[in-house]
Amino acid sequence: MSAAPTAPGRRLRLGWPQRVFSQVLLMQLAIATGVTVLATGLFLAPLSAQLDQEAMRRALAIAQTTAAQPRLADAVTGTRPAASGPVQAEADRVRRSTGAEYVVVMDDRGVRWSHTDPRQIGRIVSTDPSEALAGREVMEIDEGTLGRSARGKVPLRDPDGEIVGAVSVGIEYDSVRARLLAAIPGLLAYAGGALAVGAVAAYLISRRLQRQTHDLAFSDISALLAEREAMLHGIREGVVALDAGGRIRLMNDEAQRLLGLGAQATGRPLDEVLGEGRTADVLAGRVTGDDLLTVRGHRVLVTNRMPTDDGGAVATLRDRTELERLGRELDSTRGLIDALRAQDHEHANRMHTLLGLLELGMHEEAVRFVTEVAGVRRATAEQITEKIHDPMLAALLVGKATVAAERGVALRLSDATLLPDRLVDPRGLVTVVGNLVDNALDASAGSPDAVIEVELLARGRTAVLRVTDGGPGVPAERRELVFTEGWSTKEPPAHGKRGLGLAMVRRLAERQGGSARVGEGAEGGAEFTVVLPEALTDAGLDGTDGDGTGSDGGESGAAGAGGARAAAPADAAALGSAGEAR
Repeated sequence: MSAAPTAPGRRLRLGWPQRVFSQVLLMQLAIATGVTVLATGLFLAPLSAQLDQEAMRRALAIAQTTAAQPRLADAVTGTRPAASGPVQAEADRVRRSTGAEYVVVMDDRGVRWSHTDPRQIGRIVSTDPSEALAGREVMEIDEGTLGRSARGKVPLRDPDGEIVGAVSVGIEYDSVRARLLAAIPGLLAYAGGALAVGAVAAYLISRRLQRQTHDLAFSDISALLAEREAMLHGIREGVVALDAGGRIRLMNDEAQRLLGLGAQATGRPLDEVLGEGRTADVLAGRVTGDDLLTVRGHRVLVTNRMPTDDGGAVATLRDRTELERLGRELDSTRGLIDALRAQDHEHANRMHTLLGLLELGMHEEAVRFVTEVAGVRRATAEQITEKIHDPMLAALLVGKATVAAERGVALRLSDATLLPDRLVDPRGLVTVVGNLVDNALDASAGSPDAVIEVELLARGRTAVLRVTDGGPGVPAERRELVFTEGWSTKEPPAHGKRGLGLAMVRRLAERQGGSARVGEGAEGGAEFTVVLPEALTDAGLDGTDGDGTGSDGGESGAAGAGGARAAAPADAAALGSAGEAR
């Protein structure tokens, strides 16, 4: 029969396995086997030498005991060597009682006086006896007429101490080898048991490794690592991996950019590199939820966190700064539309009134009505531009006043308000004012005789803003919570989530070394106070005398007011802020 063909696309690969589990198991079995064989060899090698040494010592001890008998020396000097002589009889007795292979007694010429083979008596010994006859004791493994044996030789002395011969005792070497061989099965049994335990342990460790590596090959793991690195550093989302101790395990390039961190942050605790704040709380899991908003520097981030099996977590970061900016622009546009709708509604009512007066022939009353209406609107714009000399900020407040009037809320400036046209960052202050006014408007709408008061003061280079509303106020226990990112009492708008406006107000103030806080107003509503140090340029640097007017006192102020009035409709569209709830 011919062998079955191999299925197409599949090749039988012989040799080193590819799976991590198989490779580790084979390596561990090889190591365990090698260690067992080495340990067994290291044990057997000294055991053989130890048995040889023990046999030689035993032979020497028997020889010493035999040579210590006084009668033996007298028999060697007083009789002739014979198979029936007293020396042979004593040697046979010693050999039988000790189990030695032979006990040979010789004279000082090396002639045997005893031997296990009586025919060898009277002959010269087969090995050199010179060292023993010279008075030295000898232990050795040597070949003789009876084969290989462990030997001990001692000199034989007469009562006067003179050497008259020597005693040689041999232990059969086969008995030594037999003891060694008899120890090997037990030793191998212990070694086999140790090897079996090692094999089981290697298998269990390899199985655990197989589960942890999902039975992948080393090449697959290497490819996955390369793919992971390419994916992490190629995606446009920030990824931060944390271990069970809250230390940063890895960050991709986008996460470093969004968080403002460098590669040296890897391996350090999260709270240490980010500091206290909502961003650290969200990434560490102390704040839970989906699509959590946080502000890091000037960026608005959306964060999601997923725990891992080892107690760590992986967090993703998305940059929503641009989306939030677009959302605020959308809210600004809606605010402008509301203002235009309110103006259109008010204009239609006035046109109907004027038409009625004309149809009734009340021409003088019509003239007074038109004069009064034009004067009220002009007075409102002039009141704002007289106190707020920055065109962008004045335009914002004119637009907000129109929207507030449509919603039944009066927006007014305090008598103490005075802000010159020398702002360092007009758009930043517009963002702060717009957020606070929108919040105040939402809180005051629906209240009878609702009033929002705005106060803007310049104290040297510091700008101080206070916005007071006629709403229910902010409880004392929530006065810090309102500045937390993501916290809001309003329904979210169509473009995203709320809870960023007040957080960004405080962040902007703190970035300039200032502060933002909320307290209770004189009428019981909320009073927000924002202090912005270094918000204004030094007086006189731009040719002004500190109040926004030129040295001529008239024309520049008029021009500033006129410019603000002219810019009001357009700037209100561009600068209105998204109202974020407290």
